[in-house]
Amino acid sequence: QVQLVESGGCSVQAGGSLRLSCAASVSTSCMAWFRQVPGKERERVAARDYDAEIHYIESVQGRFTMSRDFASDTVYLQMNSLKVEDTAVYYCASSNKDYCPSEARLYNYWGQGTQVTVS
Repeated sequence: QVQLVESGGCSVQAGGSLRLSCAASVSTSCMAWFRQVPGKERERVAARDYDAEIHYIESVQGRFTMSRDFASDTVYLQMNSLKVEDTAVYYCASSNKDYCPSEARLYNYWGQGTQVTVS
């Protein structure tokens, strides 16, 4: 059983920066960040495949950076130039697949979520 614990979410002004962290109890091949707003499906924001390839959705390209520290089994999401539309609950997710799926339903483990509010 993999446990994921996110932290770092808070309220910030537009244009500001935040760094989210996700500590994993066990290392898995694929790690990803999703976000969800009320009434919408969970959206994959960034994902790191087993070979270190990282994928971003177009709306965060150049603003968000995902990284992984294997020594501490922690993944990060550095979010810069935040926009109001980035407001959401952000979730860390992991999969035993080598290549990260795009669909949330295919992930095995989830964190509890952390709220990011941009105003």
